[in-house]
Order: sequence, then C-alpha cells, then structure tokens
Amino acid sequence: MAEDWAFLERVHRILCEEHILQVPPEERVVDFKHPHELLEIIDVSLGTEVPRTLDEAEEICRLILKYSVKTGHRFFCNQLFSGCDPYGIAGAWITEALNTSQYTFEVAPVLTLVEDAVLKKCLELFGFQDGDGIFSPGGSMSNMYAMVLARFKINPQYKSTGMFNTSPLVAFTSQDSHYSLKKATHWVGIGLDNLVHVRSDDRGRMCPDALREAIVRIKSEGRRPFFVNATAGTTVLGAFDDINKLADVCEEAGVWLHVDACLGGSAILSERFKNLLCGSGRAQSLAWNPHKSLGAPLQCSILLIQEKQLLHKCNSANADYLFQQDKFYDISYDTGDKSFQCGRKVDSFKLWLMMKVRGIKNLGEKVENAMDLSRYLTESLRNRPGFRLVLDEYQYTNICFWYIPKIMRGQEETPEWWTQLYKVAPKIKEKMVMTGSMLVGFSPLLHKGIGNFFRMVITCFPPRTRTDIDQLIEEIEKLGESISL
Repeated sequence: MAEDWAFLERVHRILCEEHILQVPPEERVVDFKHPHELLEIIDVSLGTEVPRTLDEAEEICRLILKYSVKTGHRFFCNQLFSGCDPYGIAGAWITEALNTSQYTFEVAPVLTLVEDAVLKKCLELFGFQDGDGIFSPGGSMSNMYAMVLARFKINPQYKSTGMFNTSPLVAFTSQDSHYSLKKATHWVGIGLDNLVHVRSDDRGRMCPDALREAIVRIKSEGRRPFFVNATAGTTVLGAFDDINKLADVCEEAGVWLHVDACLGGSAILSERFKNLLCGSGRAQSLAWNPHKSLGAPLQCSILLIQEKQLLHKCNSANADYLFQQDKFYDISYDTGDKSFQCGRKVDSFKLWLMMKVRGIKNLGEKVENAMDLSRYLTESLRNRPGFRLVLDEYQYTNICFWYIPKIMRGQEETPEWWTQLYKVAPKIKEKMVMTGSMLVGFSPLLHKGIGNFFRMVITCFPPRTRTDIDQLIEEIEKLGESISL
C-alpha cells in the first residue's frame, strides 16, 4: 500500500522531467500521431488481470504525456484556454486529494466557505448588489442554468406542470454567440425553432434595434419572449455586445437578460479594460469561465444571478438524506440543493487560491498583459506583408487574420481568389500540427459569408512576450510558403 502512494511522488517528478508544467519554447507543442498509430504505440486496452509494476506504470504515464498536446506551451494559441496558473494547479491537486463534494458544510466545511467567498467577490466585481451564484461544470451548463432560471421566473408552475398548453417561450441570441444556446433550448424543452438568432454588426456585436424588432415580431406571432443572451467576448471575433443597450430593450419588454461572459469576463479584473463589461450589473444573470483567459485549471465556471433565493427555489428537490433541516450547524451553507447536480466538484478552490495568493490587482495586470500583446499582434500583422486582418481592430484577445502566400499576392481578388485563400489556413494548420511547432486555430464565419481564417488567442498563462509574438508570426510565414495550393 505504501508503494502505491509513493507513486504520487513519481508522478510529480515525471511531470517536471517531461516539462509539462513549464514547457521550454524549443520543445514541440504536440508530437502528432494518427489514432491507428497511437493504438500501436500505447496499449489502451483493458481487461488484463496481471498487475503492473511501478516502473511499468511510470512508462505508461510518460507515453501519455509524450503524445499529448502541451497546452502550457507559449506557442499553443489554439483554444480559448491555454496554460494554467501554478496556484490554480496547486488548488486542483489539493481538491483532488480531499476528494469531497461541495453540497454540504458537513463534508466540505472549509470549502463551502471558500465558494461563498469567491461568489461574493465575483458578485461585487460584476456589479450584482445582493445576488447568488454557483460553480458549474462549464460555460455551456452555466448558460443552461440561466435559461432554466428565466423559465422558472416567468412561470414557477412550469417546475410542477411542465410547459403544456401555454404559448411557446422564445429565447434570443446573436448570430455570433456560442453554440451552447442551441443545445440549451433543446435540453430545456424550448426547441430550436424557438431560438432567434439576432443580426450582429460587422464586428460581431448584437444589434439592439434588431433585437427590439425581433421581440416585437415574436409577440405578434403569439409566442412569448422570455430570455435574451448577450455575449461578452464572442468565440471567434471576441466581440462584446453593448450590455446597457440590450438591457434597455430587455427592461422595455420585460425579458430576462443573461450575459455570456465565459470568455470576456476576465476583463472585469482590469481597471483599464473592465469598461468592456459596462452594464453587467443590469443583467439578471452572468456566466464567467476563469479557466479560459485567466488560466484557472479546467474546469472553473461560475454563474451569478441577481435574485438571492431563485437558484434554490428553482432547483431544490429537498433530498431528506442530505439536506436535513434539524442539523446542529448553520445549514445556510448546505448549498447543494440549489444545484442541478448532487455530487459537485470543488472548482472554487482553484480560483480562490489564485485570488488569495496573487490578489485581484495582480490578476488584472496579467489580463492587461494579454490584452497589450494582442494589440501588439494586431499592429504587427497590419504592417507585415502577406498578412491581412479580418477586422481592423479587436475588442479582446482573439485576433483573426489571413496569411496570403507570395504566389497569391498582387492578383485580382476575384471570388476564385478568395476560395483559394480560404484553403490556406487549413493547409498551414496541418503543417503546424505535423511539425509540432505551434498550434493556432482557424475558423470561418459562414453567416457573414467569410471563409477560413486564423484565430490566434492570447491568454494570461503562460505569460508571453513580444518576442514570442514575433516568433509565432515568423513561423506562420515559413509554413505558409511551404504549402501547395
């Protein structure tokens, strides 16, 4: 048994020796193998009855790490998340070792207080006066929570009777919003036909006038508007809807306003950039994922709401074996009944430790560094031959652009030319993956008639420099001239 526990010390050593926690820039971001190749290298099958030795277990772990993506590499700019804050990792390790659930003070005495403290700080940051909140397993679930709360608020009887023999409820979101809104309308029984995608402007922001018109139209059809999703940091362009203007529309119409700030919520920590979220305190709910820009380990997702008891009223099931009312301690800290889940991971401790050790000001400075580097990247691309920005400027740290190979420059930009250009990013991406030199995502914006372009995302961790940005640009140039069109 002691030997089993000693393996944990080996794991820490392996992580250090394999450079997982701190990845040198000269190492590959990924050593890519196709699925059939990985199955030949690593035996992932189960069923053998022969126990493995510690040395064999160590070799298995090293192989897993060798062929996994090093998301902590400074040239990993592929997703909305990247590396982790070391204090966040420490919080994750402690959470795993404690192996408890967040639902009652009885089994998580300190950690229920920790979650309460984090939520109170977040409510304060976003301008929610006396609200409530909960940690959820990701932003998609936070958005779904908000939709369920809005449905309960408009008619609490739906919890008992279901949505029968009533006017169809309709939700609204922008063309550029996250796809989780589609899933939410399906899962909560609203239906995809009752999700209206409101027109966005050329920068990806929802048009308030278009929202107002859509609400009027839906009412005229005998359907009932109940939920508007604003986005603070869209997935592709990083656009921030004007929350104040959307709040005006929602207040006029008596509709719940939710802000999906899963990506852009970290800007609230910065004195220089928190104005991007101006008006957030007017929303009825808001979702924020510190595991994205801020570098908290996955998963770390928060839902905030304005109304104090609404989560409990909406979600409570009064499980007598957990939430007894005659306990000897303050049962207000037994928060599990306001959650959709029963067992719930203690995600709050990761963020709490980051905030406690670094302080809000220091975390805000890390957000500002990421924002400043994204501005540097924008200007570098603007002034460099062969690169073209999708937008002239960006609100957040998502920077979208094309690389135009030399062979395509100086030509008339016909529809055929653009069709060819849209093939460039996927071909360069293949080169990136196969060489392992970097990972940058690409995306189209089909609803705006735009084909594939690169989307480079700058996060707080690992901390990057202007030199890193220069090297990323140079590598794209090099790979871009090696492709065949």
